[in-house]
Amino acid sequence: MLYKSTRGGERVTSAVAIKNGIASDGGLYMPEALPSLSENDIKSLSLLSYPERAAKILSLFLEDYTLEELSRDCKSAYSPKSFPNGAAPIAYLGEDTGVLELWHGPTCAFKDMALQIMPRLLSRALTKTGETRKALILVATSGDTGKAALEGFRDVERTGIMVFFPANGVSRAQKRQMITQEGSNVNVCAIRGNFDDAQTGVKNIFADTEFAEELSKKGVFLSSANSINWGRLAPQIVYYISAYCDMQKSGKIASGELIDICVPTGNFGNILAAYIAKKMGMPFRRLICASNINNVLTDFIRSGTYDRNRVFHTTMSPSMDILISSNLERLLYLTAGEQKCAEYMKSLSKLGKYTVEGDVLLKIQKDFEGFFCTEEECLATIGRTFETYGYLVDTHTAVALHSAEAARKDGTKMLVASTASPYKFAPFVARALGICDKGEDPEIFERISKYTKTEIPSPLSSVFSKEIRFEKNVDIGSMKDAVRDFTKSLV
Repeated sequence: MLYKSTRGGERVTSAVAIKNGIASDGGLYMPEALPSLSENDIKSLSLLSYPERAAKILSLFLEDYTLEELSRDCKSAYSPKSFPNGAAPIAYLGEDTGVLELWHGPTCAFKDMALQIMPRLLSRALTKTGETRKALILVATSGDTGKAALEGFRDVERTGIMVFFPANGVSRAQKRQMITQEGSNVNVCAIRGNFDDAQTGVKNIFADTEFAEELSKKGVFLSSANSINWGRLAPQIVYYISAYCDMQKSGKIASGELIDICVPTGNFGNILAAYIAKKMGMPFRRLICASNINNVLTDFIRSGTYDRNRVFHTTMSPSMDILISSNLERLLYLTAGEQKCAEYMKSLSKLGKYTVEGDVLLKIQKDFEGFFCTEEECLATIGRTFETYGYLVDTHTAVALHSAEAARKDGTKMLVASTASPYKFAPFVARALGICDKGEDPEIFERISKYTKTEIPSPLSSVFSKEIRFEKNVDIGSMKDAVRDFTKSLV
């Protein structure tokens, strides 16, 4: 199976796609064809453990990796040490709603599900492609990707990783996780701007051919750990397929029964993974795209016009505070083709907006519905969910639960993606529960734990006692210089 850019261009192997991260024309890599799963395949996967399912599914996409290699890497990535409560357990709220808990990894966020396996895939890609240079992973984060990527790539041979985050656009716990990160090959830098500024800055660095040549002469090349990298996105497909297997195995659904899936999303990668699983043959009916008040995706799905020229809101669900949803490009490629996709991306870069044709919008609306949640509704959903079910959720999961209820049309089972531990956003969760949200996070952790009788995740309980290692803040225009300075430590 070969991969090509969403905007046309070269055809490469999966190892090259994972190594490069982004195509030379600025597009994102996509497989030339998607594999398929039959009902019997799903039944067979249901009998396997999560690492075994992951290896089998990834082998359908990564044909230049052996099943033995993938099995070994998946067993290590999804071990009980990294995921003591299991990789992706499901909690149930009543008979019709399952909550897919994707945050039981080492950084308490769903990004661990991909970023525990991706460094292993990249390390193998360097060998498979004959690469002799070191890989410098550049990451723009709205909160969770940064810490998960830092933890995943920490001290991985022949790699370095640098993360940019908006100085005032992440939670206190998220920031603390990043600036105390351990490892000899890591670096973290705040920027004076929002996530879109950080993401645009990173993309511009990738597109700078002169800078790439400068780094190459030093024995370094750039790659990405954001979901623009296929090595990040492919493992996310796994957990939607696995969740359906678990629901079927437990008797919650019958074999082949249709379910709806609701995903809180900003960069569109998480819900795109569910869409790809559906295209492979999974019995997924509707995909509910849940946004906060930065509802650019809701407007696009409803109208066909994507317009990032709007007020940017800093919210209590910061991982969704995004106005440029990079992975939407892959959906446009699948529904409109590479030529139209390239035109849309050119318009987005030049004008900040584009409008898809009517037939393209109909294709999108056949699978997707868009809903959004206000700040007040988010808090109310956290409080109501705990009061009704004794179940604690974070702000992003609350956005999804609110949207799921708004979208519900009948008795079809709904699977809601839960993307982070509620303790990562402790002040907002405390406020929603009606308990004191003042003070430092460790104090608020204790109040929430005592009130809800839930356990504080160990990766978060210890983070505020760790030494701060990274305090640098830069303007957007200085991001490349910050990368250049960090590179000196890698060579």
